[in-house]
Amino acid sequence: VAYFITAFQYIRNSNPMTGLLMKQQNFLPLRISVLVVSDTRTEETDTSGKIFAERLTEEGHSLAEKCIVPDDIYQIRAVLSRWIVDPAVDIILTTGGTGLTGRDGTPEAVIPLFDKVIEGFGEMFRQISYDEISTSTIQSRVTAGVANGTYIFCLPGSSGACRTGWDKILSTQLDIRSRPCNFAEMLPRLTEQ
Repeated sequence: VAYFITAFQYIRNSNPMTGLLMKQQNFLPLRISVLVVSDTRTEETDTSGKIFAERLTEEGHSLAEKCIVPDDIYQIRAVLSRWIVDPAVDIILTTGGTGLTGRDGTPEAVIPLFDKVIEGFGEMFRQISYDEISTSTIQSRVTAGVANGTYIFCLPGSSGACRTGWDKILSTQLDIRSRPCNFAEMLPRLTEQ
C-alpha cells in the first residue's frame, strides 16, 4: 500500500518531461568542494570558483572546501585524491583547465581517477552551451565521473560556463527532489559491490 501511495504522490507532484521537484521529499544538503585550476587566479581575482560557492550555498548545500591550484596535473590530482577519500565530501566541482592549450590539463589529471565516466554530462553541457556560444563550445573538454563514491564535475574556467553548468544542469541534478531522477539520490549506491 505504501508503495502505491508513494507512486501516486510521485505522479501527482512531478512531471518527468520537465524535471519538476517532488514537494513531499525533503531537501538533502550535499557537501561540495570547489577546485579552481588556474596559473593566474588568486582568491581575490577568482570569479568562477566564487560563482560555484555562492550558488551552492544559496541552494542549501555546504561548501566543504575551496582551493586554487596551478594548471599542473599532479597538483590537481593531489587535491582531488585528498577529497575523494574524505567522507565529508560528496561532490567535487572543478573550474578551469578544460581547454586545448598546452597548460590545460584538468581532464588528463582527473580521468585516470574515475571509476566511472558520466559521458552525458559533457554532451549535455556542450549542447546547452551551443545556444549561448555557438560552435565555440566544441573547444570545451568538460567531463564528469565518479571516483570512490564521489562525483566529480569538471567545467571551464569562464564564469559564464560555470553559471551555465550550475544553473542548467547541476542545480537540478544535485537536488534530491528533482524528478524523474537525479545524482543526489544515487550517492548511497555509488560504492555498491
